Amino acid sequence: MWKRGIKSKAWNGPQKFRITILLSVILILVLLILLVHDNGRKNILSSGLLKQKWNSFESLVQFNPTMEVLNGTELIWQIPDTPKAVLFLAHGCSGRAVNFWDRSSTCPNCVGLPEERLLVLHALTQKFAVLTISSAGRCWTFGEEMFIVKDIIRWWVEKNKLQKLPLVALGASSGGYFVSVLATQLKFSSITLMIAEGRFDQMDITEDYPPTLFVHMPKDQSRQQKIDENLEILRNKGVDVAEIECMEFPLSSHFFADRIPGIDQTFSTKLFELFQEKGFIDENGYMKNDGRATRWKLALKESNIHLPDKHLAQHIQEELNLAFAYHEIISLHSDQIFKWFESHIS
Repeated sequence: MWKRGIKSKAWNGPQKFRITILLSVILILVLLILLVHDNGRKNILSSGLLKQKWNSFESLVQFNPTMEVLNGTELIWQIPDTPKAVLFLAHGCSGRAVNFWDRSSTCPNCVGLPEERLLVLHALTQKFAVLTISSAGRCWTFGEEMFIVKDIIRWWVEKNKLQKLPLVALGASSGGYFVSVLATQLKFSSITLMIAEGRFDQMDITEDYPPTLFVHMPKDQSRQQKIDENLEILRNKGVDVAEIECMEFPLSSHFFADRIPGIDQTFSTKLFELFQEKGFIDENGYMKNDGRATRWKLALKESNIHLPDKHLAQHIQEELNLAFAYHEIISLHSDQIFKWFESHIS
């Protein structure tokens, strides 16, 4: 019919009109699908954020870590009943092991930053024994420190009789680079590199390199490009790889109360309204700049708004960085991360 119609002069005008209408409808549908898809990526993340609160695991697991200093290196860990795997967590630059754990009688100096603590709680809930170690300096190094950490992990695993359990690792930023190299020294079942492309351009990768998951923020386009390159390098070596993209999301009046222990709804609303007033967020609640470049602390001072606890400034800063989604540790995709780990546990 269509071919015959195209040949017929009598129907040529109306036929062209119908085709034009059809193409217009298809174009509109495609644009709507792309818009929904783009918004969907943000909404899925926001939806996950709303469901996951700082006390989401309260009825399932409690912090009860053990601290130890071994030859000048700080270790903090917790082993759940009947653990099924061991997870080593490596912090980023300026981080410490104390960031992963809430302050308690067994860890009086612990900080419990929002994203780090939720990663640990998720791991403990999934029956992963968790080991955190502090770097010697501001960031991880790849010489002697690599062998020190390797020996500590082996010693700790043997000490706690966990040798038969699979070993996995997650490193963020500097910790991600560190884990990518440590994986050539220790046998991990799989690893996760968070906001880090790894050091694969400086290593001899073999087919027995562990399955690698990249969790990153595409807004950092330079790192995105390097991750794309390293995904290809690893695939070509026969290594199982995957990636999770972390997108920006809007703030809300309950955001800070939901994410940060010690902040109530009243202060959360006050902080959100201040961000609106100062123009730190757009009309939809999205951060206009990275949290590190936002002078929110000065705005608090000028508005005579006082933090419930001065130590919470670091917690708020982390969540602002997270919302902007350029470079920050993230717990929102913990379900997918631990499914990755579990899928490679043999």
